[in-house]
Amino acid sequence: MSQAIKTILITGGAKRIGRQMALTLHAAGHNIIVHYRSSAGPASELVASLNASRPDSAVALQGELLDTSAIPRLVAQAVNAFDGLDVLINNASTFYPTPIEILEEDFWNDLVGSNLKAPAFMVKACAKHLRKNNGCIINIVDIHARRPMANHPIYCSAKAGLEMLTKSLARDLAPDIRVNAVSPGAIMWPENDTGMAAQDDVLKQIPMGRMGKPEDVAKLAQFLIDDADYITGQVIAVDGGRSVMI
Repeated sequence: MSQAIKTILITGGAKRIGRQMALTLHAAGHNIIVHYRSSAGPASELVASLNASRPDSAVALQGELLDTSAIPRLVAQAVNAFDGLDVLINNASTFYPTPIEILEEDFWNDLVGSNLKAPAFMVKACAKHLRKNNGCIINIVDIHARRPMANHPIYCSAKAGLEMLTKSLARDLAPDIRVNAVSPGAIMWPENDTGMAAQDDVLKQIPMGRMGKPEDVAKLAQFLIDDADYITGQVIAVDGGRSVMI
């Protein structure tokens, strides 16, 4: 268990990598706030499981992050849950292809909104609370922020913007708040994955020869929270070496 119990808000924390971060960070002794948009069932089940192992250590909060006017209320609820806030993990994301020929404004607003705009406004709402506790921010980006994925120009551009937001905020919020990003590679296949042939093509690009696990991302997040007091402004890949190949 870590030396100090921290309160950690994870956006999109009910499923997939967000869920694993909640499990790993809770096991390290921290209090967890699981934000969700529409995954009420998985969020409730996760929080119930966490509280069963350690009572009154986790809560679930619903919020539509594309509505920036709702973000201050969400953050106020998070702060009130455990009387403060130490860590913000901007994990919530939307992901789907947008070939330029089919681009619509709704796609732009959704992908840029969830992957870049919402994290910025979450930081705005959380900063004064994090500053009190010398807190930290972790943004979940993507290796394709630096090497574009075919037919995903808006998603990749939004994640590239989140990388720069990470570096800019690390400069602007220091020395009170550390800001870093984790850049996953092939950790989990997308829910709308295209099939085995595409998966095989991806695996051929990974020097380690295999996919990673959500735990790999979660353990890095725990390190950045608990053991990295002098690390800020960094974008760290968790990709089995894929980023050196593409």
